[in-house]
Amino acid sequence: MKFKNKLKTILGASLILTASACESYLDVNENPNNPQDAPISGLMTNITYETSLNVYREGSAVSNYVQYLASPNPSSGSDTMEPLNFSSLWFSLYNVMTDLNEMNLKAEESGAAHYLGAGQILMALNLGMTVDFFGDVPFSESFNFTTVTPAYDNDEMLYGEVLSLLDQGIANLNLESTSSIGADDFIYGGDIDAWKKLAYSLKARYLLHTKGTSTYNASDVLTAAANGFSSNADDATVTFFEQRFNPWASVAINNANLLLGGWISEQFIEALDGTSYPTVDPRLKLMVGTTDEGEFVGTVNGAGRGDAPEQGARSTLIEGQFYTSTQAPLLIATYAELKFIEAEAAFDSDQVAAYEAYLEGINAHMDMLSVDPDEKAAYLADPSVSMGADALTLDDIFKEKYVALFLHPETWNDARRFDYGYKNMTTPENLNPDLGGEYIRRLAYPDSEVSRNGNNVPSVTLLDRIWWDQ
Repeated sequence: MKFKNKLKTILGASLILTASACESYLDVNENPNNPQDAPISGLMTNITYETSLNVYREGSAVSNYVQYLASPNPSSGSDTMEPLNFSSLWFSLYNVMTDLNEMNLKAEESGAAHYLGAGQILMALNLGMTVDFFGDVPFSESFNFTTVTPAYDNDEMLYGEVLSLLDQGIANLNLESTSSIGADDFIYGGDIDAWKKLAYSLKARYLLHTKGTSTYNASDVLTAAANGFSSNADDATVTFFEQRFNPWASVAINNANLLLGGWISEQFIEALDGTSYPTVDPRLKLMVGTTDEGEFVGTVNGAGRGDAPEQGARSTLIEGQFYTSTQAPLLIATYAELKFIEAEAAFDSDQVAAYEAYLEGINAHMDMLSVDPDEKAAYLADPSVSMGADALTLDDIFKEKYVALFLHPETWNDARRFDYGYKNMTTPENLNPDLGGEYIRRLAYPDSEVSRNGNNVPSVTLLDRIWWDQ
């Protein structure tokens, strides 16, 4: 589909949704030529597009916490782990889930089993992303419009809902459907087999999150992974188009125009440039920019740029690389991630399988970035990377997954599960004193929710852990 057609579809869906939302508040002087109900295809277009943006929004919210990025300004709240206001992120997550609830109802009523299955998978993803960042959140009372102050549901219970939705989605995708998904699906273009692989891959992701709980079962993770992605071609992505830029490209372009952002953390640079680990990673030059002198120099989280100029002396995101091209894909879930999930899940029971999955995860990410074959071979030949199955550690798996999930919000879930144990990672300078020298464990509930639904908002601190982070 050409850009103009896509844009018209998106704008049309947005206008329809706006009209529908206003109906209960203003039902007089209606224009009979304006539709009052969103078509299922328009909802699908909006949902798949906005879901990818929710992955970006979450990644942008926490990339400083995991020290992919650093602020050029000293004591920036994003670096120092202050209780920031994430009202916009909260709205975006619930906006998509509201549309999903509507689409799923329509699909169920009309027998559109494939729309329902894909919708349930996307509901699981957006709900899972919300719970992972905030803990207890409203869900059971959020979409029936019987109250404007919905109760908060327990985060562990909601994880059961996430997994149930994925299973339901798979089941519905296996049924006959009265209508077929097509170009209105920005992720897979209606490829039902690909949707099922995504569901299993997400199931492996969310089951792995429970590793520190009594409900964890590594064999369940491996079973889900075996039915998930089988190559990079299966990755769940939304590719941007001619006049609607990838948002990370916009960050890079804005920084070049002195709207500073996308500065790279010293921690990330040193994890790849031979400082923290014995070998230089050839992916570094494909992921971030150099200084004017052609060097990779990061910014210390919490310290700002010091006396460095606004351009040329620090590494930043630059336009035109894999993650920052204007038409680059936003990565929702990838084969590389799944291989590292498999490696971690197999680690305690089958070191050989874990090692093979670990190496395949590196290969997959390098192929994604189009690393030069000779440079890839040299990196993999280094004994610090290909150490053998007996010498493989969880630290090795987490380190390579950290690189492969650059800018993805899933890394913050990993960081908390790993207790921020990445080599040479330290708390930022000027850390929020309320954290007592510890790392942040959750996001604060947004100001908009506190003011609107304050009686139901749980009382928590940034150190209170969600149910799987124990």
